[in-house]
Amino acid sequence: MTRAIFPASFDPITYGHVDIATRAAGVFDELIVGVYSRPQKNTLFSVEERLDLTQLALAHIPNIRVEPYSNLTVEFAKAYDASVIVRGLRVASDFEWELQLSLMNRTLNTDIETICFMPSQQYTFLSSSMLKDIAKNNGPITELAPADVVKALKIKYNHYNNHR
Repeated sequence: MTRAIFPASFDPITYGHVDIATRAAGVFDELIVGVYSRPQKNTLFSVEERLDLTQLALAHIPNIRVEPYSNLTVEFAKAYDASVIVRGLRVASDFEWELQLSLMNRTLNTDIETICFMPSQQYTFLSSSMLKDIAKNNGPITELAPADVVKALKIKYNHYNNHR
């Protein structure tokens, strides 16, 4: 059985993430989506909120489970006996960062491979940061994220805009 992990902060999950997870779940026997609880960037959503939103967005895919993690990604993979790290590669500027991550992860554990999936064309521009910026400015986001995420963003930014 080939098990893979798909790690990210998912702050919040977008249709681009769902696209990558769906296609990776079709390649691997099991895909564990790892919601990183300690990203270097400030998050809009708590780890609990990110876990819930990610689980809701991926609940329709039977061979996916969502788990939190706070350690090194290779340690997370090893804990779940995963031999592959799935990453998304949208644009050329992502390549350098993903290459650095892949090489460092291979240095830390030579038994784990990194495989990059390119998103479907309609999601190549999409990032969680961009989604949040559009939502913050009351732009249309229903085509960019699952309904639960759209609702959560509206609640967060309505609260934010009402308390400035």
